[in-house]
Amino acid sequence: MSEQNSKTKDASRDLDRAIIRASKRLDLCRDEIGKAVIGQREMINGRLTGILAGGHVLLEGVPGLAKTLAIRSLSQVLDASFSRIQFTPDLLPADLVGTMIYRQQTGEFIARKGPVFSNIILADEINRAPAKVQSALLEAMQERQVTIGETTFELPNPFFVMATQNPIEQEGTYPLPEAQLDRFIMKLAITYPSAGEELDILRRVGIEYDPKLDTVLFAADIQEIRGVVEKISVDERIEKYIVELVTASRKHGEPRSFHRYIEFGASPRASIYLYRCAKVHALFESRGHVLPDDVKAVAPAVLRHRIIPSYEAESEQLSSTDLVDLLLSTVPVP
Repeated sequence: MSEQNSKTKDASRDLDRAIIRASKRLDLCRDEIGKAVIGQREMINGRLTGILAGGHVLLEGVPGLAKTLAIRSLSQVLDASFSRIQFTPDLLPADLVGTMIYRQQTGEFIARKGPVFSNIILADEINRAPAKVQSALLEAMQERQVTIGETTFELPNPFFVMATQNPIEQEGTYPLPEAQLDRFIMKLAITYPSAGEELDILRRVGIEYDPKLDTVLFAADIQEIRGVVEKISVDERIEKYIVELVTASRKHGEPRSFHRYIEFGASPRASIYLYRCAKVHALFESRGHVLPDDVKAVAPAVLRHRIIPSYEAESEQLSSTDLVDLLLSTVPVP
């Protein structure tokens, strides 16, 4: 019995040391990005969460909030290739995945790979593109592979998509279908910087400023940190709490007062992503176990694009984020 306890203590100490190492690497990553991007900590942490949890992130915000700069900076501090794709109404699926071209010298067709064959993809203004293009990207996100002609190609590892969209009320934008939105692990809502942060931006970028960022995180580091995330423990009560949060968003089962504000609730995919993201948040807090506060911290980003407000909610100007807050305040915390 004592030998078993000794092994458990050794494993716990090993995990604690691994968490400290991982936290230091992530802090270095944030510091490097901070040389180029002022503030926007939620956006930076959200992108790191997506990479470590093995998902993709959708980001919504008006132009000028450093969305493109932040993702380019992230690709520089990671040892990763980067492609930016500007989505426009005339974009074609082949512009993303590539196409077959005829080589006259040999008389054969060869595949010319598109920009989707990169580690980090910035799909800028994804809601300006037609449905076929959106579907082509989302298929690549889900399957981690694309087919050109009759040949299937694996996408590089890691493969992370950061899609941005302008608010729907802006001219020339089209909402993504709910089934496609569900493919994103998180949706981050980016707001304007504070007055102090904007003053720092003015002083730093008022003149030409192009900082050189060091590469501090390599593919092996990402795999190692993902392994640490997998070892972070989740108590059975926390698992039940996650499931209760997601099922409470659906109209079937126990009726709740806020159900009149919900047209459609979250899918089972939400439970999986909430579980993964809560473990990453625990790592950010340098802990080897998940607390209810970790679940609460990531719930808005994981659930806000999966809960569809009803007409009654819209008439009372309740957003999906407001509905997530209602969920969190109603479901008992273990």
